[in-house]
Parts: sequence; structure tokens; C-alpha cells
Amino acid sequence: MFYKAVKEGLIDVDHSVQVGIRTWNDDTLGIHQLPAPMVHELPEKELVGQIREILGDGPVYLTFDIDCLDPAAAPGTGTPVSGGLSNSQVLGILRGLEGVNLIGADVVEVAPVYDHGEITAIAAAHIAGEILCLFAISNS
Repeated sequence: MFYKAVKEGLIDVDHSVQVGIRTWNDDTLGIHQLPAPMVHELPEKELVGQIREILGDGPVYLTFDIDCLDPAAAPGTGTPVSGGLSNSQVLGILRGLEGVNLIGADVVEVAPVYDHGEITAIAAAHIAGEILCLFAISNS
């Protein structure tokens, strides 16, 4: 769906960013990418600054794919890949987005069948809670 949305011009690639990518595809569709190794190396404020610069002042739709987390933090996904982000990194990034023009969001890819200890569900719930806080702040 993401591919089709970009190809149909439904996503503004100049103001879109994928954070925490660990797999590679030569065709980024023009989307800015901040891969997981870069996230691990950059100080949080610098990383958030880059994200905010890319997003700009326009409307933001935030889709959070749970498999950007390391499988140790979120094993309940269909596509676990080592080297992902930690829960604290993600929460710091989300909190750094306070004030963006958030108009919509979702949390995707939680696979309960693989989430035996409900570790992934807990992470997803906290992430969704942080996103709700972003909505509350942007609408106050």
C-alpha cells in the first residue's frame, strides 16, 4: 500500500521520513531514510532535529511499524530483524515530536501469535499512548 500511495502521489516524499529501517532497497521512492545504525549513532536531539526538519510545518501522518523495534523489545511481529531500536529510543523520538501538526496516526504489525509474553503488545500500547499525547498537545 505504501508503494502504491507514493506512486499515486498521495504521500509527499519531500516531507516524509522512515526511521529505524534495517533492510535495504535501492528504490527508496524518494522517501528520506534514517536507518537504525544512524539512529544508534546520533544523539537524540540531533536525530529529532533532522526528523522535524524533513517534516516541516505541514500536516503529519505518523505510522509506527512495531518491527522497527529490536526483536528483544518486540518479538511479536511477522518480520523481526536484529539491530532495531530500543523502547527508550522510540519514546524519546516521539516525545521530541511535540508540536508537529499531527493529523493522523497508527501503530501496525503487532502479531499476537508471536507475542507469547505480550511484550510487543505492551510496547505498542505505550507507543500509542505517546502518540495520543502528541495529539493532545497539538490540539491544545
